[in-house]
Amino acid sequence: MKFIPTLIVLLCCAFIAKAQQSQVSNSWTAFSQSIDMSMDKERKFILKAAVKAEIADSTAWAGLWARVDMKNNENGFFDNMGDRPIRVPEWKEYTIEGTIGKNAERLLIGGLMLSDGTFYFDNFSLQIEDSNGIMTDFPLGNADFEKTAKGEKIDSWAEGIGGTNSSSVLEYTLESSSDAFSGAHSLMITGEGTETMDFGPAEIKSEDGYAPQLGVLISMLDDLKERVEYRVKGMSQHEIDHLHDENANRIGALVMHLAAAEAFYQVRTFENRGFNEEEAKKWGLALDLGKKAQEEFKGKPVSYYLEEFTKVRERTKALFKSASDEWLLEEVPSYGMNNYYAWFHVMEHQSSHLGQVLFLAKRIPPEAEINAPSEMKN
Repeated sequence: MKFIPTLIVLLCCAFIAKAQQSQVSNSWTAFSQSIDMSMDKERKFILKAAVKAEIADSTAWAGLWARVDMKNNENGFFDNMGDRPIRVPEWKEYTIEGTIGKNAERLLIGGLMLSDGTFYFDNFSLQIEDSNGIMTDFPLGNADFEKTAKGEKIDSWAEGIGGTNSSSVLEYTLESSSDAFSGAHSLMITGEGTETMDFGPAEIKSEDGYAPQLGVLISMLDDLKERVEYRVKGMSQHEIDHLHDENANRIGALVMHLAAAEAFYQVRTFENRGFNEEEAKKWGLALDLGKKAQEEFKGKPVSYYLEEFTKVRERTKALFKSASDEWLLEEVPSYGMNNYYAWFHVMEHQSSHLGQVLFLAKRIPPEAEINAPSEMKN
């Protein structure tokens, strides 16, 4: 069996302290271990663990998860038990079976939980197929959580799902528990005060309060905005400010650009004008991007950009409520398009830049660790 059994915790350190993590607000959290992989051919793996979930409401659930990161950004195996969520308040063992592709770079495994409740994890085990087709035990660090969690530190595990930074979620606390599947301890994660997540069907529909076609447009616009928010809202300052190369845009600037373009089409389609002086001062750099925008849009938290985007979207909704479907077919004077096409362009523009955000997010290097000189240490 040809694979490199190098066990690493995300961020390449065995202990992750809360003070060293980015802190975010979220409706879910996760923990993980990462294993570097080099395969000569596709191999099977089996992940097992004991879990119990004392959920606060029907939106809450827990699960195991496993993801295979492939070289060259290919899609690898992924399963988070979203189709078989754990909501049982008694200890039970659960399994994920998957494959590690020949071009695999790493295997990430762990647990996750959504919404409010108390979630317990214990006795992780991993088997990987060897060259003879035999499932062979692979060692995991602190698989039984007998090395207790202290002060938000989990020996050999990291919070997060394998990004460049470990993220501590404000709504969740991690600690050891004497309520164990076996042995003396388990990992207990408690969620409190999370924002309720909507698990309704994915659908495009005409939203209430709008003319039928305008309601459909709002549904599509909001879906795109939610996709952007979902990807960036947990990003650290390092991630949101990262500049991929001298011609690239920072992710924060791209979110601001989406808001600026939507604000422009508001005045263009509803007022038949461009930006006035005050609007140009606020939105000009974000609309044009470039070198000046690289310098302007950094050092601000991700919440700043998302709040600006939300303010713009609320005005779009107010304007759409005042319009009719007939308005969509009216020409935008001197612009070579009708209002319908203009707002279709807003959507495809947001979709295009979402692709840029996803591209850039995968290429953010780990944040360099800064160590104090020895003479400054106590």
